[in-house]
This record gives sequence, structure tokens and C-alpha cells, in this order.
Amino acid sequence: MSEAARPVERDRDPEAVSRFVEGFAAQLVEAGMQRMPARVFAALLASDSGSLTSAELGGQLRVSPAAVSGAVRHLAQQHMVSREREPGSRRERYRVHSDQWYEALTNREAVLKRWEGALREGVDSLGAESPAGRRMAETLAFFEFVDVEIAAMMERWRVHREERFRRG
Repeated sequence: MSEAARPVERDRDPEAVSRFVEGFAAQLVEAGMQRMPARVFAALLASDSGSLTSAELGGQLRVSPAAVSGAVRHLAQQHMVSREREPGSRRERYRVHSDQWYEALTNREAVLKRWEGALREGVDSLGAESPAGRRMAETLAFFEFVDVEIAAMMERWRVHREERFRRG
């Protein structure tokens, strides 16, 4: 996208944007996200277009292209950002979508299924009546419960999102 075609961040106080990015990133770090991916994610989220290049992110966050690249790789693996090629350019843009939380959470289903399988093996290996086997069975039941609840919650979210953010 050419500079002229790119949406302009209107009426932005760069200091206020920076405070938001760093503050929200700190909250994400406190919740367990790595620091640089949290900063990149917050910067993308705070941009009007939801899309920035590595150079734009590096300039805004005052970090190296390598730091941006590593952060984007991590975020892409978590389904929180996507990479897009600029038409006619070798440059990539990194984009956050409005449904990134939905995507990130629903993609955890595969992880939950793997954990459930491992826990079932643990119950079988340790014996369902041993203290460790009972603890493992309770953990398995918890993850099975969470798996069902996430699926139901995501369906409710789709309905709620459509009602609240209907584009028209």
C-alpha cells in the first residue's frame, strides 16, 4: 500500500498512543505474554488500519527489525496476527484482525485435546484409584469441561458480535 493510500492516523497524540501501547502491553505481560510480542500486538491494535510494516513498528516502538520479526513470528504462531505482502513490493505488513481473540482462543482446542489425551494416558498409567491417578482424572475432567464451555461460549460470542457490531 503506498504512503498516500494508507489510512492516516488522525488526531493522534503520539505520547498518548505510546502510553496506551506500553500500558496495555504491560497488562499482557502480567498475564503471561512475552514482552516484545505484547508491545507489537498493542501497537497493531492501536493503529487505525490494524496493519503496520516492520519499519513502522520498529520506529514506533524504538526496537530493531530483528525484535519485530521475532515478536511477529510468535504472534503469528498464536494466531494473533497475520502477514500480508504489499502489492508490488517485497515488504510485508503485519495485521491484527477484529476477531484475533476469537481465533487465538478457538485454536487452543487442539492443545486442549492433546492435554486430554496425555492426561488419559496418565490416569491409565498411574491407576485411577491411586492418589496421583485421581488427581490426574480430576485435571482431565477440568479440561474436558473447559473444552465444552469454550465451544459454547464461542458460539454465544458469534451471536453477540453479530448483534452488537452489525455493519450496515
